Amino acid sequence: MPGARFLAFDADPVTTARRLLGQELVHVVGGRRLAGRIVEVEAYLGPVDRAAHTFGGRRSARNASMWAGGGRAYVYFVYGMHHCLNVVCGPEGSGTAVLLRALEPTEGIETMFARRPAARRAEELCAGPGRLAQALGIDLARDGCDLRRSAELWIEERRRRPLPDARVAATPRIGVAYAGRWARRRLRFLIRGDPCVSQKSGTQRRRAV
Repeated sequence: MPGARFLAFDADPVTTARRLLGQELVHVVGGRRLAGRIVEVEAYLGPVDRAAHTFGGRRSARNASMWAGGGRAYVYFVYGMHHCLNVVCGPEGSGTAVLLRALEPTEGIETMFARRPAARRAEELCAGPGRLAQALGIDLARDGCDLRRSAELWIEERRRRPLPDARVAATPRIGVAYAGRWARRRLRFLIRGDPCVSQKSGTQRRRAV
C-alpha cells in the first residue's frame, strides 16, 4: 500500500544514511510496484572523501547527478555489468550521496526472482548494490531522477525516526581499499542481524560511489 514519501534529503550523508535504514525503496515497472525495505547503506562524503566519485571536486557527465543536490538519484554502471543506485543528499554542489547496498524485498518478489534467476532465496535477491538494481530493474535511465516527485522511483517513509543505535551496526565500507585511511572509516550502516544485508568478500573489487 503506497505511503508518504520520504523527503529528508537535505542533511549530511551520515545522517541521511541512518535515516534511510528501515524506509522503503519503490520502483514502478510496467505499472507494477517492486519494493524493498532498506537494510544496508554506505555514506560518501563528497570532495574530501577519497572513496567518492566526487573526490577532489571531480565533475563529469557520469557523476553530474551527484552534484545536483538532495533528492536526486545517482545511478552508475560499473564493470560493464552492474548498476548501483545512490541517493544524493545535502545542498546542491556538495557532491555527497548514500549508496543503497541491500534491501529486504517486500513487493514484486516473483518479478525479482525472474530478473535474478540465480537467487535461491528471497534474502539473496537484493543483498548487494548490483543485485538490488537488477532485481528492481533500475538502470541508467533512472540517473538524475527526482525522488521527491517521480512516479517511477521514490522512497516511502516507513519510519519517522531513525532506528535506535542498538539496532544499527557501523563498519568500514566495502571494496574501497584504494582510498587509504578513508577505507577504514565506519561509513557503512546496516540493520543488525538482518538476513538480507550483503556479505563482505575479500575478492570484491567494486569501486564505490
